[in-house]
Formats: sequence, C-alpha cells, structure tokens
Amino acid sequence: MAENQLGGQQYLILPEGTSRLIGKEAQRTNIAVGYAVASIVRTTLGPKGMDKMLVSELGDISITNDGATILEEMNVEHPVAKIMVEIAKTQDKEVGDGTTTAVIVAGDLLKHAGNLLDQGIPPASIIKGYEMARDKAIELLNSMSGSISISDEDKLDRIAMISMGSKNIGSDNTKKHLAKLALQGLKQVAIKEGNKISIDRDFIKLEKKEGGSIEDTSFINGVLIDKEITHPGMPKLMKNASIALLDVALEIEKTETDARIEITSPEQMQAFLTQEEKMLKDMVDKIAKSKATVVFVQKGIDDVAQHYLAKAGIMAIRRVKKSDMEKLGKATGARLITSLDDLSDKDLGFAGMVEERKISGEQMLFVEKCKDPKSVTIFIRGGTKQAIDEVERAMTDVIGALSSAVESGRYVTGGGSIEMEVSIKLRDFATDVGGREQLAIQAFADSLEIIPKTLADSSGMDPIDTLVSLRTKHKNKDGKNFGIDVYKNTIGDMEKLGVIEPLKVKIQAISSSTEASSSILRIDDMISAKGRSPAGGGMPPGMGGMED
Repeated sequence: MAENQLGGQQYLILPEGTSRLIGKEAQRTNIAVGYAVASIVRTTLGPKGMDKMLVSELGDISITNDGATILEEMNVEHPVAKIMVEIAKTQDKEVGDGTTTAVIVAGDLLKHAGNLLDQGIPPASIIKGYEMARDKAIELLNSMSGSISISDEDKLDRIAMISMGSKNIGSDNTKKHLAKLALQGLKQVAIKEGNKISIDRDFIKLEKKEGGSIEDTSFINGVLIDKEITHPGMPKLMKNASIALLDVALEIEKTETDARIEITSPEQMQAFLTQEEKMLKDMVDKIAKSKATVVFVQKGIDDVAQHYLAKAGIMAIRRVKKSDMEKLGKATGARLITSLDDLSDKDLGFAGMVEERKISGEQMLFVEKCKDPKSVTIFIRGGTKQAIDEVERAMTDVIGALSSAVESGRYVTGGGSIEMEVSIKLRDFATDVGGREQLAIQAFADSLEIIPKTLADSSGMDPIDTLVSLRTKHKNKDGKNFGIDVYKNTIGDMEKLGVIEPLKVKIQAISSSTEASSSILRIDDMISAKGRSPAGGGMPPGMGGMED
C-alpha cells in the first residue's frame, strides 16, 4: 500500500496488498535477477559446457545445454527473468543459434551497470554508453568479417560443427553426418533472388521417432508425414504419383442454417441414402477425372468416399495439418484446391514414390524422390526420447547458423576471439568518447570478455591468466584471431583451426543483450497489484523466488 501525506491527511494511492519497489532498491533487485538467470545458463557455453536436467511438473525429463530450451522450461516468475527469457526466444527465432551468448552477455552488462550505479553514474548515461558501444561493436564486427557463400562447403561444414560442438549427441562422426544432412537440406530449399539467397527454415522439416541410433538419422528429398493411409484397401505404395492437395471435406457437410429433414417411409429413407452416396461418388469421380493417384485432404473423408477412392485405386490421407500441406505443395509442386470443381491435372504435383512404412510400430507416410523440392525432411532417430529431442535442438541450431551465414554472406572467428578483439578496440573508442559514457563503454568491453572467460573456465584453464594472455596476443598485429582452443586447453589462432561462426548470430546477440539490459536499467519503480501469502514474505508473484 502506497501512501502520500498532504496537509496532515493520508491519501491512499494503491490498494491494500500492493507491493512496490522504488529507486535503487528496484534497480538492484532487477540487476540481481538478470545476472542470476544468466549465471544459470553460463556453464552450458562451449564444447565443454555442462548439461542441465529439467523436470517438469508432470515429471517429464529434459537433458540439454540449449540456452533457449533451459530458460523456457524453467518457468520463471520474476518479470525481469521473463525479459531474459525473451532475449533467448528472440535470438532463437531470428537466427536459430547463439542464445546462451546473448543471455550471458546481457547478464554481465547488468552486473557492470550495477557497479556503475554504485559509483553514482546515472542510468541514462550508462544506457547511452551501452548503445554507443553496441553501434561501434556492430561496425567493428562488419569490418572484421570474412565472406562466405552457399558453395563454400568447407566453411559451412565448419560452422555446422562449431554450432553442434556443445551438444551431447555422440561422436564427431555422428556430428559430421548430421552437419552433412543439414547442409544438404539448406542447399535444396535455398532460393536465389538476384545476388541474394533466402532460406525459409520452416521448409526443412524435422520429424523424429524413437528407435535405431542417431547415425540412422536420414535425409528425405520430400516430406515425411506422421499419418497413415485412411483405408486398408488402398495401395500402400504409389510410384510416379500424381498428388492432389485438397482443402475440402470429402463428406456431406451440414447446412449452415438449422434444417430438418422429415422422412416418413422406407422408400424416402432409401432415396435419401442413395442421393448421399451419389454425392460422395461424384466427389471421387472428380478426383479420378483429374488423374490424381494420391490425395491429401486437410479435412475429413467419409467412409463411403474412402470405399470409392480405394475402388478407384487412389491413395488418400485425411486430416493433414495445414503446415504439412504447405510443405507438400513446396515439395511436389501441387496447388492447394478449395473446390473439387476447380481440380484439374494442372493442379497436381509429382513425387517419385509415396509409401506407407511401419517405423517403431507406427505407420508413417514417405513422400519422396520429388523433382526439385523446395521442402525437405530430416528424419531423426535415436535410442531414447531425450536423445532425439537433443538432436532436434542441435539440428535447429545448425540450420539456423547455416542459413544465417548464407543469407548474410559473412562470418567471423569463434572461440571468444572476435569478442576479445572487439573488446580491445572498444576500450580505445571509450578513451576517444570521454565523459561518463566512457565508463559505460569500458563496462561494455569488459562484458564481452565473459565469452572467452567462460570458455576458458569450462575447459579447466585459469580464466584470469587466459584473459591476460589473450589481451597480450590481440595487441600484436597477427594476434586478432586468437581465442580459446578448448580441446587443447590453450589459446590458438581460430582462423587456422577453422573455428568460425556466422556474423549475423554475433550481431543479433549483441543487439538483443544491449536492448534487454537497457530496458531493465530504465526501471526504477516496480508495482504489483497482488500481494503474496504471508509465507511469501510480502513479495508479489513474480518479484520473488529468485533467492536461490
């Protein structure tokens, strides 16, 4: 409850039970929460990063070191913690990789901001300094990046391997196999428009099924759908299939207005059933007339219609998801039809083979051997649910990293080398800027060093000694590419070692972390309309629970 005194009287501003944090107390709490969230995922960074086991309320277990997944599954309450989760979600959605980097840089920016606030630097100066540092950092990243194209298979393969480096999904050979599949899918769905290449990651479908091993993960030049053929009398295999995609129900639909049909004799009943059957047969005849041999229907198929389709030797699949229909259209070249009267052979697509196969006791439909599909599938296999889930997360990251590299056409060195180089150049920039903003820019530079420091820490190296060695190397002319060689527990030239990452991922991580930390630093008043139970110590929901 907030109160104000005027002329000896108390005026109640907020209702009973409302909690409020004001000024420095609010800022300190928010910084502590943001840093705590970043600390949770920090240990997962890099090839030698650790995994987290997450157990849901229902007892479902997830074992992963994917930053976005960890933060999403944690189900955080505090509003600032939710902002940190949003950073990971944005990074994941925009570029598909670099979520952990974005979150831990944001956490360190908040930590250094807390130190500056304690020195009496106002939040406005810190935010301005951070934004100047971000703009300069992006400018430096662009100037230090190298070029890459979709034909640079060696570089793209290295980017894929670095992206999967931290994932616990088997041996190097397994990772190479998965990287090859991701690159194959990327090349297939890439669309060239002039000098630019655009890639819709949604059209590289990831389908998973328990069974076999991770090495059995395969590439399908088409679409895999977790559905079965609707009628046992239909063919289970169709070669050189002509495919129709229908957004229309093959059944008698109800009238839009309420209607009642009155039948008074058996003859009328028979006539009604005969007419209904004729309508369904007419629908099937229209499909057969178009010479379609496989039909995917977004809605239902009546039992009578199924019988006539089977009699005509047409394979039919019902209740196919809208997203799968779009993928089928991209893969086969078929057009989605909303009226059977409009269906003709020009609307049909082609697939070399459509087959129903039993995988781990369940029927699945393979639409493959398409001519030039712009939608493909990677079929993930593995011994346990946890294994295939982690492979799916790894493949999502790899596809995101590869598409970011190809679309922007630029890459930078990894292993913390680029962060260290930008950090050193930002300190020189801070000296030129001067004023209070200088301190914020220096704090930004210090925050970027959290990446090489964390990599050194997870590798068992002394983080302080390693940072000192890296700074010394980067001050030399030929030392700008030096970073952490986690496998040999030393520092090395990342360009020569082939440790490279997409430029777009780094820029997005720096942009997201700066924006999030700036928005958190602007908060000086937290008001919650509901109070907690007495056991909760009076803190409102979402403003406590981070003590541990």
